[in-house]
Amino acid sequence: MANPTFEESLQELEKIVMQLEQGDVPLESALDAFKRGMELSKQCQDTLSKAEETLTKMMTETNEEITFDEKEGTQ
Repeated sequence: MANPTFEESLQELEKIVMQLEQGDVPLESALDAFKRGMELSKQCQDTLSKAEETLTKMMTETNEEITFDEKEGTQ
């Protein structure tokens, strides 16, 4: 199976949370769902971290990478 997109992972995570919040899931199934939810959460967090890293970098005209300084809004 191909890697799911961020949106697909987030949607699956939301479904798992809703199922667990209802509380009518057998214990073994709840544990499996919780484990899957933690995996999805980590995948989503990793994707967001990579996106943040990409967005905080700029390229110069000569294709040199410059880190963007969030606090000052400058290079």
